[in-house]
Amino acid sequence: MRKVIGVGAPIVDLLARVPEAFLAGVPGEKGGMLMVSPEEQRALVESLPEPPARAPGGAAANTIAALAKLGLPVAFVGKVGGDADGDYYLDAFAACGGDTSRFKRAPESHTARCLSMITPDAARTMRTDLGASLLLRPEELGPADFAGCAHAFIEGYLLFNPPLAEAALRAAKEAGCTVSLDMGSFEIVRAFRDTLPGLLDRYVDAVFANEDEAREFIGRDDPAAALDAFSAHCGTVAVKLGAEGAWVRDRGETVRVAPEPVDRAVDSTGAGDCWAAGFLYGWLQGWPPARCGELASLLGAETVRCLGAQPDADGWARIHARIGHS
Repeated sequence: MRKVIGVGAPIVDLLARVPEAFLAGVPGEKGGMLMVSPEEQRALVESLPEPPARAPGGAAANTIAALAKLGLPVAFVGKVGGDADGDYYLDAFAACGGDTSRFKRAPESHTARCLSMITPDAARTMRTDLGASLLLRPEELGPADFAGCAHAFIEGYLLFNPPLAEAALRAAKEAGCTVSLDMGSFEIVRAFRDTLPGLLDRYVDAVFANEDEAREFIGRDDPAAALDAFSAHCGTVAVKLGAEGAWVRDRGETVRVAPEPVDRAVDSTGAGDCWAAGFLYGWLQGWPPARCGELASLLGAETVRCLGAQPDADGWARIHARIGHS
C-alpha cells in the first residue's frame, strides 16, 4: 500500500495530571487549546503539582503514528528544532516505522511543546508553544513532499497559518493524494468558520470534527445537522461524540457508530486522533463506513484507557487481535 502522509506540527507533549482546581488559575477555557509563549508555558510547567511526562505528539502526528502501528507505511511533513527535543522526536517517529526524510529542521529554533493538563475526568486542557513548527513556510512545501503517497492527513491547527494550510492542501492534491482534514479544536472552527467551506470544497475528501467543533461550525448543538452541513462540502464526514460514539456519512450512507465500552477513562489526549486513524485504516481499504467506525471507536477507547496519545502495549494487542493481525 502507498504511504499515508501527515502534515502538521511535530510537538513534544508534556503530560500532567492536575486536580480540577488547578485549572482555575489557568487562563482560557477548560478542554480547549490556546497558544502560549515559551515563558508562559514554562511558568505553567513550574507550577504543576508534579513533573510532567514527555511523549511525541501533535494532532496529525498522533494519527500517523497510530496508522504505522496498524501496519501502514507512513511519512510526515513538519518542522522540528535543532535541539534535543527535535532529535528525540525524529528518533521516536523512526522507531514506530515512519519515514523521517520529509521532516524539515530549524537549527536556530526549539521544537514545539504542548502542555496537556489532564483532570480527574480525563479531559485535557492544552497550552501550546509552537516553536520551530511555526517556521515552516508555504514555499517549502510542494508536490515532491507528497510523492509516492496515496493519502494526506492534515491537522486543523495548520489553519492558523492560512497560506501554509492552502499550500499543503494544494500540493497534496497536485501529487494525486486524497485528503482528509481534522478540525483540531473548536477555537479553530470559530476563527475560520467563514473560510472553511471554501477549503473543504476545493481540497478535502474527508473531514473529522468532534461535537464541540461541529457545534461551532453550525452555531448550535445538533450533530445530525452538522453532519448535513459538512456533507455539503465533503463526501466523507465523521462527527465524533466522545463516549456517545459518532455519526458518519460516507458517499451518501449514514451510520451511527456505537461507542466502545471503557471501564475507566484515564486521559483523553490523542483519543480523537487515534479515532481518525482507525477510521482511515478502513476507509483507505474500501471498508463500509460501519466497519470503519467500529475500528475507530476501538482505537479511541484504547487510547483513553492510558496516559498519553497512543494505546499502550496491551491496548495495541487487543486492537491487532480484533482486526486479525499477528
